[in-house]
Amino acid sequence: MKVIQYTPEKLQTALVSNSQYLTKVYSKYTKEEKRLLEEGFHAGQPGSLFQLITVHSDSDWILAHPEEPEDFEAFYRKPYRKTPNESQSTIYIQTIGSFGEVAAQTDQYVEWLRDYCQAFFYGLSVKLLPAVAVSETKCSFRVNSNSYNLQILTGDLLQFLKKRKPKDAFCIVGITMIDLYPKDSWNFVFGQASLTQGMGVFSFARYDDNFYKRSYAGRLKKHLQPRQEDYSVFDGYYTPPITSTLLLRSCKTMTHEIGHMFGISHCQWLSCVMQGSNHLDESDRRPLDFCPICLRKLQFAIGFNIAERYKALLHWMEEDQTQTSVKASASHTAPHFTKPTEAFNASKLWVCRCLEILEKDQ
Repeated sequence: MKVIQYTPEKLQTALVSNSQYLTKVYSKYTKEEKRLLEEGFHAGQPGSLFQLITVHSDSDWILAHPEEPEDFEAFYRKPYRKTPNESQSTIYIQTIGSFGEVAAQTDQYVEWLRDYCQAFFYGLSVKLLPAVAVSETKCSFRVNSNSYNLQILTGDLLQFLKKRKPKDAFCIVGITMIDLYPKDSWNFVFGQASLTQGMGVFSFARYDDNFYKRSYAGRLKKHLQPRQEDYSVFDGYYTPPITSTLLLRSCKTMTHEIGHMFGISHCQWLSCVMQGSNHLDESDRRPLDFCPICLRKLQFAIGFNIAERYKALLHWMEEDQTQTSVKASASHTAPHFTKPTEAFNASKLWVCRCLEILEKDQ
């Protein structure tokens, strides 16, 4: 195992910058906010809030895809960096296909994801577009010749999202429980995005613990070769049960990919949700939230109060688990599903520690 570690001086420059203007902007943070952000200078030390990046194998992203570390100043000076404005300040989520074993659970699951994104990107509006069946996208699809599961073509889905993107959208993201492929020569892809157009589509199919097992219920029993126009093959197609681990992985992927749409590159500095990942084990090692350098990038783009953002995240983790997010849709006969937040317990304690620092002298 290899540990990637920068000096406190290098991390300070990455966070604050040597630019006189950006240093002046940084000085506007409160002393409590600076105390939190500068915790990163002591990453890896006993009791530190932030941890160092650990590389477990040559297949890990940071070795397989070498990238220049992006400090705050490099982010600030990006010519194509997108920033929300008054006319485009809404994140839209488009679900494609079903999530969970029953329709009501699909609705609840995507509401949990929506509410989490609302807290994570605090200050922006996050809205759900009406769910669509795969047939409505008119996308190409295939049966994977290795795993025998259904896959849908990302390029076609991006074209569909482009037509669905509202005028007030900062970005639109499509999410699905069906596996994806970008072109015939590829085995699969977790997702694909057009950052300049503020669009992306991502699959959570491979976040099911059983996906790589021969017993995976999504493997077609017969080696079918359905016609491209015959979308009936997706009727009743298997989607994994909604577990706490699946919800955690989904929240990580959603926020990571939307983070890219703000122009935030893969993080090379500290353990961070913006780290790249080549495989599920590596993705699971990532924390749920940003390191201080990436947090400053997001805060600069949106302008939120850091403490209020952490309070919103804590509320999402602690809120009444029998309460649905959309009060208007609740009825006496509607089923309620408990939000499975057990996998978030470590993150919850971490957020509480952040708030202790931010509210210490208040």
